[in-house]
Amino acid sequence: MTINWKKSMIVVCDIVIAAYLLFAVTAFNKPDAAATCSEVKIDIKEGRVDGFLNASEVKKLLSKDKIYPLSKSMNAINPRQIEESLEKSPFVENAECHKTMNGHVCISIQQRIPVIRVMNANGESYYIDTHGNIMPESRYVNDLIIATGSFSKKYAQSVLTRVSNHIMADDFWKNQVVQINILDNGTMELVPRVGDHIIYLGLPNHIDKKLERLRKFYLYGLNKAGWNKYNYINLEFDNQIICKRNNRKKNK
Repeated sequence: MTINWKKSMIVVCDIVIAAYLLFAVTAFNKPDAAATCSEVKIDIKEGRVDGFLNASEVKKLLSKDKIYPLSKSMNAINPRQIEESLEKSPFVENAECHKTMNGHVCISIQQRIPVIRVMNANGESYYIDTHGNIMPESRYVNDLIIATGSFSKKYAQSVLTRVSNHIMADDFWKNQVVQINILDNGTMELVPRVGDHIIYLGLPNHIDKKLERLRKFYLYGLNKAGWNKYNYINLEFDNQIICKRNNRKKNK
C-alpha cells in the first residue's frame, strides 16, 4: 500500500488550521471578567442650529438611570439599555451604542433640532423640533424664530412646524425672519430683522410662493425705494403686493 504523503500532509495542515481558528475565535471572544470600561466616547451629531445636548448632559441622563458605563465591568454594560435610556429624552431622536475590544463604549446621538420657540398668549413656553415634536424649555437657543399669538399646541405642531421648516431651510429667510405672530382670525404676520415693516401673509398657505414674491420685491423694490419706506407689506393675495407707506419716515 502506497501512502500519498503529499495528500496526507494537506489533510493534517487543514486539521491544524481548523483547530487553531476554533481556538482563536473562542479565546479572543471570551469575555474578560476583569475588563472595565476605560473610556466613554460620545458623538453628538450637529444640526443647522444648536441643539440642547452636550457630553455632560448625556452623562447626567445615563447617571440618573445608574448606567453610565465608565469604570463598570464590560460584561455588565448593556448597549441596548443605554440606547433606550437616551431615547426617552425629548431631546434625543436616535441613539446608537456599542462596545469595543479595548474597553471603550461608543455612543452616537442624533439630537432633535428645535426650529421655533413658542411664547404664546396662553403663557406657554416650549420649543418645536423639525418633526413637530414638543421639546420642553431647557435653555435658550440662539437664532430661532419666536412664535407669538393665540394658538394651540396642535396648531404649533402642524402649521408652525411647516412654516418654520420652510423658513429655516433658506439662508436668506432664516436670517431675515425673527418672529411669527398669529392673529385672532388665524392669519399670520412675520417680523423681519431688517426693515421697519410687518409682513402680512394672510392664511398660512402657499408660503413658498408668498416668500418668493417678497424676495423679488426686496430685490427690485425696497433696494431702490428704501427698506423703511413701508410699515406694512401685504402678501395675502396672489400675484400682488399691497404696501402701506410709513408716514413716520417722511422727510420733514
